[in-house]
Amino acid sequence: MAQGKRALSAQQVAALSDNGTHRVDNQLYLQIREQGTRSWVFRYSRNGKTHWIGLGRASDVPLSRAKELAVVERAKLVNGGSPIEERRAVKESLRLERQVQSDVPTFAWCAGEYIEGHRASWKNQKHIDQWESTLRMYAGPVIGKLPVDQVTVDHVYKILKPIWLTKPETASRLRGRIEKVLGWAGAKKYRAGENPARWQGGELSHLLPAIGKVQKIEHHKAVPHAEMRGLMADLRKLESISAKALILLILCASRTGEIIGARWNEIDLDAATWIIPAERMKAGAEHRVALSSEAVKLLKSMERTSDLVFPGPRGKLSNMAMLQCLRGIRGTGETVHGFRATFSTWARDETDYPRELIEASLAHAVGNAVEQAYNRSDYLAKRRSLMDAWAAYLAGKGQRPT
Repeated sequence: MAQGKRALSAQQVAALSDNGTHRVDNQLYLQIREQGTRSWVFRYSRNGKTHWIGLGRASDVPLSRAKELAVVERAKLVNGGSPIEERRAVKESLRLERQVQSDVPTFAWCAGEYIEGHRASWKNQKHIDQWESTLRMYAGPVIGKLPVDQVTVDHVYKILKPIWLTKPETASRLRGRIEKVLGWAGAKKYRAGENPARWQGGELSHLLPAIGKVQKIEHHKAVPHAEMRGLMADLRKLESISAKALILLILCASRTGEIIGARWNEIDLDAATWIIPAERMKAGAEHRVALSSEAVKLLKSMERTSDLVFPGPRGKLSNMAMLQCLRGIRGTGETVHGFRATFSTWARDETDYPRELIEASLAHAVGNAVEQAYNRSDYLAKRRSLMDAWAAYLAGKGQRPT
C-alpha cells in the first residue's frame, strides 16, 4: 500500500457517492453499496492474499473513530498477529460460551411458535402446511437445531442457494418465511442485530441474483378440452375416493382445497347448490357453486361415512391424492389446478357465454372495485346453465352451447 497518498478529510468522505470501495487513509476504506449503505473496511495483505475487515457502519462510527480502529488493526499486524484469525477466535469463544450458558431457543422452536401465533390469521390449512413443510424440509437440516441467535447470512445462503435458480418461487417464499421467524425471535429478544434473511438492503442481495431476473413464469399445465371426454371416461371406471373427488373438481371447476375440505352440510342436493365458506376460498369470500345434474348424480351415489364429502385415511383427503390419480391415467405432466384453465378455455372458445359468467364460475372477481361494489349478483341461475353445458360436453352429449 502506497503511503504517500493523502488522507481524505471528513468533508471529502461525505462527498463520496459512487458505489465501490474508496481509499480514505492508510489501509482504511469507505465501502458504498448499491442500497446506499456506507461502511468502513480495513485492508491488509498476508501471504500474498488480500483481506478485508469491517469496522462498522459510517452512520455509527465517525471518521475519527474509524482511523483509531485502523491503527489498532495495524498494530496487530506489526506484532505478527492476524486480525481475521483473532476475530474468528473471539467469535468461536463467544459461540461456545453461548452454547454452554444460554437458554436461547432453537430456530425450529421459534418457527413453531411463530406459526402457532399466526395460525388464526391464515385463511386455510394449506397455507399452514406449506409454512411447516418448507421450513422443515429446507431450513431444518441447516439451522433447525441451531440456537436462533446464531443464525447468520452464511446459514441462510446455504439454505437458499441450491433452490434459488431451480425453484425460484419456493426459494423466495422460504426466504420470506425465515425472515419473519427471525424477526419474531428478535422481537422476543432471543437475538439481536440485523436480520440475516432480509433482502432489501441486506447482504443476501449481494450473494444471490434478484428472483425477478431468474424466475420464469410457468402456468399450470392443462389437459386440452378436446381430450377431456376420454379422461372423464377413464375416471368414471375408477371407484377410488380420489377419482370421485377429481371428477367433482372438474365438473365444478374448483380448486383442490375447496374439494378436499368439502362438507356435506355445505351442499344442498335438492337445490343443486354448494356453498363454500369464505375461509376456504382463495379470495376470502363465500362462493356458491351451481351443481350440474352430473355433479348432483355423483354426490347422491356416494356413501356418507364422515362429515367430509371426501374423507381420507388420516381425516380429509391428501393434497396429492387427486394429482396421483391424474398421473395414473396421464403421465404427461398436467396438474389438477390446470382443469380450471381447461374449463375457461372451453367456455371461451366453444361457447357464447359472456366473460363475467365464466369468471364468476371460477370464483374470480369481475370488473374494477367500483363495479364490484355495485354489482352484488353472482349470476347463479345463469351459471347453472353454463355448468350443465360443461357437464354435457364432458359426457360427449354437448352441442355448441349458448
